[in-house]
Amino acid sequence: MARIKKVHGEAFKAKVALESVRGELTANQIGSRYGVHPTLVNRWRKELI
Repeated sequence: MARIKKVHGEAFKAKVALESVRGELTANQIGSRYGVHPTLVNRWRKELI
């Protein structure tokens, strides 16, 4: 069974990345909160900076 690739909007990516930049939570915690993999959180943070 193939996985369905989610397409996240720019506003969602920015929201997650900003939360990561604040440094209050780890990428794992943010990923769990928003339902995305921690690698994506880190990638979006790097794109934001």
